[in-house]
Amino acid sequence: MHRSTKASTAVIALSWAFLSSQIAYAETSAANANSELTDDVQDSAAQQDGDEVSRGDVIIVTARRRQETAQEVPLAISVIRGDSIESTGNFNVVKLQQLAPTLQVYTSNPRNTLVNIRGLGVPFGLTSDGFEQGVGIYVDDVYNARVAAATFDFLDVEQVEVLRGPQGTLYGKNTTAGAINITTNQPTFDFEGRAELTVGNLNFRQAKAAISGPLSDKIAARVAVATTSRRGTIFNVRSDRYINEQDNLGLRGTLLFQPNDDLSVTLSGDYSKQNPECCGTVFVRVGRTQRALARQYEALAAAQGYSVVSRNPFDRLTDIDASLNAGNKIGGASLKVKWDVGPGTFTSITAWRFWDWRPENDRDFTGLSIVAKSQNPSQQDQYSQEFRYNYSGDTIDFVLGAFGFKQRIDTQGVEQQGINASRWNLTGALATNPAVLNGLTASNTQYLKSTSAALFGQLSWKVTDALTIQPGVRLNYDKKEGFYQRRVTDGAGMEISCFNPAPAVGTIRAAQCGVYQPQLSAPSVSDWNFSYDFNANYKLAEDVLAYATYAKSFKTVGINQNGLPTDAAGNPILAAGVIKPESVNHFEVGIKTQLWDRKATFNLAAFRTDIKNYQATVTNGQLGVLRGYLANAGKVRSQGLEADFKIRPSDRFSAYANAAYTDAKYARFVDAPCPPELAGGTTATAANPASPPGTAGGFSPANCDISGQRLPGVSKWAISYGAEVNTPLTFLATEGQLYVGFDGNYRSGFSSNPSPSIYTNIEGYALSNYRVGFRSDKFEIYGWVRNVFDVDYFDLLQVAPSNVGLIAGQLGDPRTFGGTVKVSF
Repeated sequence: MHRSTKASTAVIALSWAFLSSQIAYAETSAANANSELTDDVQDSAAQQDGDEVSRGDVIIVTARRRQETAQEVPLAISVIRGDSIESTGNFNVVKLQQLAPTLQVYTSNPRNTLVNIRGLGVPFGLTSDGFEQGVGIYVDDVYNARVAAATFDFLDVEQVEVLRGPQGTLYGKNTTAGAINITTNQPTFDFEGRAELTVGNLNFRQAKAAISGPLSDKIAARVAVATTSRRGTIFNVRSDRYINEQDNLGLRGTLLFQPNDDLSVTLSGDYSKQNPECCGTVFVRVGRTQRALARQYEALAAAQGYSVVSRNPFDRLTDIDASLNAGNKIGGASLKVKWDVGPGTFTSITAWRFWDWRPENDRDFTGLSIVAKSQNPSQQDQYSQEFRYNYSGDTIDFVLGAFGFKQRIDTQGVEQQGINASRWNLTGALATNPAVLNGLTASNTQYLKSTSAALFGQLSWKVTDALTIQPGVRLNYDKKEGFYQRRVTDGAGMEISCFNPAPAVGTIRAAQCGVYQPQLSAPSVSDWNFSYDFNANYKLAEDVLAYATYAKSFKTVGINQNGLPTDAAGNPILAAGVIKPESVNHFEVGIKTQLWDRKATFNLAAFRTDIKNYQATVTNGQLGVLRGYLANAGKVRSQGLEADFKIRPSDRFSAYANAAYTDAKYARFVDAPCPPELAGGTTATAANPASPPGTAGGFSPANCDISGQRLPGVSKWAISYGAEVNTPLTFLATEGQLYVGFDGNYRSGFSSNPSPSIYTNIEGYALSNYRVGFRSDKFEIYGWVRNVFDVDYFDLLQVAPSNVGLIAGQLGDPRTFGGTVKVSF
């Protein structure tokens, strides 16, 4: 039986057993409690810490691996609670950036998803398995190695913490840009349940349910399920179907064994799947490149009698012809043990996770069959073990930890040329012969074995009642072993060789080898790293905390897993197989305040992060490198300011505003790939220097110096804001509140290409969302409108292969509206 089938069967069996027990329990018990971390519970926790309670929210976080209020944590952190996530419609990490301005999430499909904080984390472009994420995603203390997890619906989430800056001395897996710490609702010893149903336009349907309670006086359980479906937002005239739909299912089951107050054992299992027809693009524009005019998009399309279905991307029409699929399954199991032993708490987290990815893509972005097939299915297994010991004393707190991680990823890739490929990619007589490239297929087999281990710790010394110093250290070992083999077959299915002897210039075989070349590589590398950080924080007043942090961190060594660039003879450049570790120097100062009898909070942070050997995604114009490759840029710098403000002067009104200014640039990158307007021409020489951008038939530099230019995907300004007002109301014989809420966000323009291009700049945009409804302790009903002004905006722009000048795009959601009903018992 397939491992994902086993996981789903186990979760379903757990769900059925639990539901059966709860039916029997419900007949004899009317116990009813709310599982969310309510203001009363938070206020109680604050009182235990000696804080004076007011009507303001007190948010409890575990960012430093212990429970404390968010305002006590001397680092930049955004906290979004589960009810806020649901009410604003941000049901996964991709949507979460609308509430957290310093978070950037971009996705062309679940695999090619990047999650960055302050512009840092993952190189912009097609994803390679051979490098690590700079932003760690943790769900109940379990590290998720692949960002595909970010595209799934939040399932029974209590709150999400977005931590900015390096987190290597507190978290198992080293992260250089930050961490997203997701906490789910846990089993309770009081029976409770809730259900939620949402319907909207575009045939949007979302249902969620959770039930929790005791199986005995020492065992409790919780089961949650969520399902989401929605019609696509782009209509494909070729298939007569809407594409880029949503089709998600998630299950989670948790058992809690608590024999006494000192020991708890939690067993969790989850399974999620997606099976949408996704992810297609629309035509956006054509930009002039250095190619000869006859070799650019307009002439190539006209030569084959092709006309795109619409040149207005916001008609939301496409005619792409290749099959689309974003089949995605992810899940796993974890065992968490917490034991109060000696003067502190010992924690063990043992976890296994899997990821199965079954994609089909249209990589030429047109209705022509140029790239007829593009599929890179992969399967991942990861195992992790973390041990931690926490101690809290009058003057000393510390965390000591050990972490082990093992991962294997297997990929079986296929890319195949279509009937229109010869005319698109070749010249002369060969261009008029479709059989030259039609059916030419590159099949690649690859695997990655990754192992890492770490010892880490952080100490907090309360020098005085006001001053605390906090040093941390980390020792890390990483080993990566890769294998990549590409075989090439022609349209008749015959395997071809491009060497021994090399094909003669102008022959059919030479043309085929110019598109795909066989390749074999097996990069392997291991590396040790030592990193550290130091934080000093000082209470200027009871509700004013100032802090300063320095961190010396790293992103681990990487390897290229998707094919290597080749030399003039067509041989792979083996030296490009290994990517050096990033070296990170991070500086941050901040202040956290509570104002007006703690009815308001205002936090301010300033940061600067310098990274040497920044790991960047590059291409060199070769068709034979199927997915680009990784290399080291010289230096990157990200610096800026962040401000967070919220106010709750009474139980009837609350508001917030968060802003971020981020200046993220390549401080030095002298040999970067050129943007499309400078690429595609004859290689420039001293006798024939590079031509101005967009000069048809011009000379192109071998590479470009983009030092001083901004990093892709980063808006200089990002702002989120919102407010809610309510009034008491009795509805359906139930006392509650009538409320009206608003949430909005703004992002200034950003570049959507690894090397900034005049053709891929995305203009800034602002989105507005409204909701109105009634809530009580028993139920909630509300209507909502998102993107109320129907703003047209792009999530992502992409450059088509071969430097023909075609720019395709992923569109942001149009206006959506609907209603939601929630019931608690």
